[in-house]
Order: sequence, then C-alpha cells, then structure tokens
Amino acid sequence: MPKDPVTGKELTRQQLKVVREAATDPPFRNEYADHHEAGVYRCVACGEPLFSSEDKYDSGSGWPSFTKPMDPDAVATEADRSHGMHRTEVRCAKCGAHQGHVFDDGPGPDGLRFCINSSGLEFEKS
Repeated sequence: MPKDPVTGKELTRQQLKVVREAATDPPFRNEYADHHEAGVYRCVACGEPLFSSEDKYDSGSGWPSFTKPMDPDAVATEADRSHGMHRTEVRCAKCGAHQGHVFDDGPGPDGLRFCINSSGLEFEKS
C-alpha cells in the first residue's frame, strides 16, 4: 500500500488520489454515503476528528453529507475553480487532505452542505 507523503500513513490508492490529488469518489458507490452508525468521521490521512454522525444527513447526492464540521477550525476552505465550476473546497486543517466541497444548499441552521468523499474519511464508532 502506498504511503501518504504528508503523514506517512499507509492509504489505498483511491484514498491517496482523493486526499492528495483532489479526486472524487463515485456517487452512491462509496463506503459512507448510506452509513448510519453513531460515531465520528476522522481524516483518513491524519486521524483528526472532522464530522459527527449527529450532523450527517441524506442529501440525495450520493456522497456523505454533513451540516457542519465537529469544530469549525478542523476544516479549511478555499476557492476551487477546477472543471469549469466555482466551488468551495474542504480540506483537513491539520494535514491539508482534500475532503470534498461545501455548498450553500443544506438543511442546517447555516444552510451548508459539506459534501465529503468517503475515501477521505475513516469512521470511529461511538
């Protein structure tokens, strides 16, 4: 298994493509899109807690979606103008791993939808 060049952790090729090359998991065919256990979703590269199952919801998008991160300082955002679109990229603030994107069409109090790749996450059951 290849190692993450930033953290040294062994990751699958798909995990490495997502977290370091900003690739995207296929919709509806990823590990956590239809996952409903209670717990914490951590950055797969460094283990930082990023999202809680309490804030996860079914957005119908095919990717795990959250209304907010566990701690606002746990994620960093930046403009993403790739693929002819204007989006806001979400990264792990600790190690810089690409996680997905945040959109302003969510149901929560802030109206945000954190659309996250399963390959960027590991789940810790409560």
